Amino acid sequence: MMDTSNKPHVAAFFEKDSNTFSYVVKDPKSNNCAIIDSVLNFDYASGGTSNSSANEIIAYVNEHNLHVEWIIETHVHADHLSAAPYLKSKLGGKIGIGKQITIVQETFGKVFNEGTEFELDGSQFDHLFHDGEQYQVGELQCTAMHTPGHTPACFTHVLGDAVFVGDTLFMPDAGTARADFPGGDAGVLYDSIQKILALPEEYRVFMCHDYCPNGRELEYETTIASQKNDNIHVKKDIEKSAFVEMRGSRDKTLSMPRLILPSLQVNMRAGDFPKAEENGLVYLKVPVNAFK
Repeated sequence: MMDTSNKPHVAAFFEKDSNTFSYVVKDPKSNNCAIIDSVLNFDYASGGTSNSSANEIIAYVNEHNLHVEWIIETHVHADHLSAAPYLKSKLGGKIGIGKQITIVQETFGKVFNEGTEFELDGSQFDHLFHDGEQYQVGELQCTAMHTPGHTPACFTHVLGDAVFVGDTLFMPDAGTARADFPGGDAGVLYDSIQKILALPEEYRVFMCHDYCPNGRELEYETTIASQKNDNIHVKKDIEKSAFVEMRGSRDKTLSMPRLILPSLQVNMRAGDFPKAEENGLVYLKVPVNAFK
């Protein structure tokens, strides 16, 4: 009989406005699970928030009688806001991110002119993963892999045979992450991708986003073998120098993500908003010309 002990059940949830996939990953031997890259719905024009996407996850967890152990962020997202605190309040679990979150907090704490009350030590999160750290979801063995380049704090999480790459890789026909954000580095990104591609070829790879290039249908799952053989940016053993040149040229043509300013301010706080001001309202800043 085939051993399925390292093959978790993965349920995907798609948030259309930010083209983001969130996941519930269930241990095959128990009802324990992890939630990866959740989304808080945010209307930039009105400043309004909604928990509709997170409520879909909550309904799924409750329907299947799951126990949430982890609420994981693969990195500090620049294209959507995290629903981690809301999910934790409803389902429990520990909010985790890579320990290099402190670099992101230091960088963007200055950009947004955060006061001394904003801690730069990652203490907003329940757990800071280090490279190579082993952890478990139920009986499922998991590994946290530091894979920077898109941002300094990017991690790939390997839960059994399921690999969650954040924005480091996209579907093979869409390529790889940009590396032009503060703290990004195309050479470092190349090294991180090689680290991911060294995993067993049969491992499943799950995307954080899909933008349906050439009008194809939405997709979110591939394999290490498919990435190695077909990814348009890294197939055929592209040399590091050629990748860096390609990535730099491409990144110059890209505009900033629509939700980058609210996302960074919220996500570097583990999904919490800044404190309300004396009138009871919460405000997010728009630093003028900071990202020209």
